[in-house]
Amino acid sequence: MKHQVIRTVDPEKAILIGVEPKNVPINTNHVYLDELEFLAYTAGAKSVKRFTQRLDFPNPKTYFGKGKIEEIAAYVKANQIDCAIFDDELTPSQIRNLEEFISCKIIDRSSLILDIFAKNARTAQSRTQVELAQSEYLLPRLTRMWTHLQKQKGGIGMKGPGEKEIETDRRVIRDKIAKLKKDLAHIDNQSSTRRKNRESQYRVALVGYTNVGKSTLINLLAKSDVLAQDKLFATLDSTVRKVVFPPDPITYQPCIFLLSDTVGFIRKLPHQLIESFKSTLAEVIEADILLHVVDVSHPQFEEQMTTVSHTLAEIGASDKPVITIFNKIDQYHPLASSDDIFQDTTIYDIPTLKKTWMAKLNHNIVFISAKKDQNIDELKDLIRKNILELR
Repeated sequence: MKHQVIRTVDPEKAILIGVEPKNVPINTNHVYLDELEFLAYTAGAKSVKRFTQRLDFPNPKTYFGKGKIEEIAAYVKANQIDCAIFDDELTPSQIRNLEEFISCKIIDRSSLILDIFAKNARTAQSRTQVELAQSEYLLPRLTRMWTHLQKQKGGIGMKGPGEKEIETDRRVIRDKIAKLKKDLAHIDNQSSTRRKNRESQYRVALVGYTNVGKSTLINLLAKSDVLAQDKLFATLDSTVRKVVFPPDPITYQPCIFLLSDTVGFIRKLPHQLIESFKSTLAEVIEADILLHVVDVSHPQFEEQMTTVSHTLAEIGASDKPVITIFNKIDQYHPLASSDDIFQDTTIYDIPTLKKTWMAKLNHNIVFISAKKDQNIDELKDLIRKNILELR
C-alpha cells in the first residue's frame, strides 16, 4: 500500500526594511515594522531580520544610504534571502537601483498589500477591483521587467527591441485597465440597484482598521458565519446581514436593520486600492450609522483611529453618525511610562474604562469584547437608541 506524500511549500524568507524618521519615537517605528511583519506573514513570507536607518526621509535613489544597502546586500547573499520588503512605496527608479545591489526580489509595501488583496478576493467585484489596482500600480514600473534588454542600444534609426517590448506591454496594460474599468462600472450598476432595493431599511456599516474584530462582531450581532481570521484583510467583499433586536422594553418597537462589513483600512493604503474599492465602500457612504470598531489592545490604536477618520473623509463619509466601539477590552493594558508595561496594576474593567479619556470622546462610546461576548447588550442598546433617533 502506497502512502501519499503531502508536500508543503516552505514560506519565503524575507527581510524587512524601514526608515525610522527622526521625528517619530523609536518604539512607534518598531510597531510599524511589526505591522509590516504581519503583512508579510499574511502574504506567506517569514521575516528573518529587520534593517532600519534613522533618516529624515528615504534616500530618493536607494531608500537607504550606500553603506546600509551594502550591508543588506551582503546579508541577503550569505543567508539566501528570497525577498526584501520595504515599508514604503518605492519609485520605479528606486526599485531599479536596489535590484542592482540586492540579489533578491524587491517588494514595496504597496505591492505586498496588493498581493494580499489578490489572494483574498473572492467575488467578481473584488477580483476586478484588485486587478485594476494591480494594473495601475504596474504601469509606471514596467521598465524594470525588461532589464535584460538594456544592453541592446537604441538611438536615431535604431530603436531598441527592449523599448518596443515595453511600449507594447504598456499598450496592453492600458487596454486592460480600460476594460477593467468598464467591467467594474457594469458590476457597480448591479450593486447600486441592490442597494436601492434596500433604501427603505435602516443601514448600519462596520468600519475600522484591518484586523480589529469587525467580522467577529457581525457574526455576533447577526448570528452569521462571516470569515473571521487573525490575518490582515481577511474580508474584502461587502457582507450585508439582516439584524433583528428584541423590542424595546419601553416603546415596544422592534429594531430591524441591515448590517454591512467592509474592507478594513490600514496605514499607507495604496491609493490605487482606495480608488478601486470606492464602489465597495459605497455601503459605508450610503449607511445611516457607522460603527467604528477600534482594537483598544493595540499600542497604536489612536493612530489607527486617525487613519480610519482620514480614509472616511477621503471617500466622503465623514459626516455620518458614528458609534465608537472599543473592542478587545479583555486584552487591554495601557503602556506604562517605564519599559515595564505591567507596572500599572489598575484593573481595567468597564466601570474603570468609562472614567478614561476614551469615554469622553463623544456620547456614542461603548467598551466591548466581541470574542468574549462582553458588554454586547450595552452596544445593542446604543445601536437601538441611534436608530430610534433616525425615526
